[in-house]
Amino acid sequence: MSFDLLVPIENDSLDEMLLLPKQVIGNNIKLHTESNGLPELKGLDIVIIGLNEYRNSFFDNTQYDINIFRKNFYELYPGNWKVKIADLGDLPNGSNVNDTYFAIKEIGYHLKQMNIIPIFIGGSHDMIFPLYQVFQNFKQLVNMVSVDRSFDFSQEDELISGRSYMSKIIMDKPNLLFNYTNLGYQNYYCATEEKDLMNKLYFDGIRLGEVLNKVSDTEPVFRDADIVGFDMKCLSWQASADPLKGNPNGIDSRTICGLTRYAGISDRVSFMGIHELPSTPMMDKLLAQMVWYFIEGFSLRFNEYPVSVNQGFIKYSVTLLNQTMIFYKSEKSHRWWMELTNDSHLNNKTKKATLIACTENDYESATQDNVPERWYNAVRRML
Repeated sequence: MSFDLLVPIENDSLDEMLLLPKQVIGNNIKLHTESNGLPELKGLDIVIIGLNEYRNSFFDNTQYDINIFRKNFYELYPGNWKVKIADLGDLPNGSNVNDTYFAIKEIGYHLKQMNIIPIFIGGSHDMIFPLYQVFQNFKQLVNMVSVDRSFDFSQEDELISGRSYMSKIIMDKPNLLFNYTNLGYQNYYCATEEKDLMNKLYFDGIRLGEVLNKVSDTEPVFRDADIVGFDMKCLSWQASADPLKGNPNGIDSRTICGLTRYAGISDRVSFMGIHELPSTPMMDKLLAQMVWYFIEGFSLRFNEYPVSVNQGFIKYSVTLLNQTMIFYKSEKSHRWWMELTNDSHLNNKTKKATLIACTENDYESATQDNVPERWYNAVRRML
């Protein structure tokens, strides 16, 4: 089993914990050490696994030292959590990239069976591909969210590139990808052909400016996600603290922590990856805080998925020019969903009403006879 491949945490990281207060995270989670071996997985909620696989990266990358992240993460104080966490160490690279993919897929499959969420840290963004393949084993439709400055379909002159993880996913059989949402894309990093492909497939894209202007509008995107991936090239240079390699525009450190918190709150997210990490002291601290906010979000989950609107929900019917839209608001979390009710909109796999996470603004827009774009794209994907 691929768990046997995991390398224990370096002793240097463990020795530094001896000087830390007993209340910090490092002294309150289970650790994979050389002396104690792999911790018992049963009963865990979240595990951390380090990656160093960059061979299919779009860009030249130096390996990120995840042990520096550990130093920063271990010394943080936990919130008021009842979350059981373990650091399982690092997965070494296989003899080729496909070997690494296989190991990640096998680890992901077993953790999903046990209802444990892994956070994969490091490596290139294509490490999301084997996590998508896990859902093929479960024959389950998948929603993916990528926080990224680009769509990752093309490379050089190829629209569908063999080294692009998104190309691999949309070409893989059987194809179970229901929706792909890109958060924070920047137009000048996306080829026109990629934008056309996004529109053709009715995938959702939210530009950087929209994300920064109102971060709360991204919450429904995470609420419907099974897999969340962060490509840290999305950061502004202020956030990465590397002006020589950073970007003049991008997501700031406060916003990206808010996004990871939304990912944690989502009752549906099963896998999270944080990839393409620049090696800077600021990144080490930011990464530790991102993981902290994901766990914080997890501790606040509402347990409303799968959604049952039979009780605890207020139903709203909105009559538009040519149809009626149904919205539901949770009395527990005050979050909103919209329903696809016309059978002609549903494919053979979904012969019942389908709920899509949305915002109150979507409801208000519908009352003005405007169909929300997320609803429209979902309908088109189901035809």
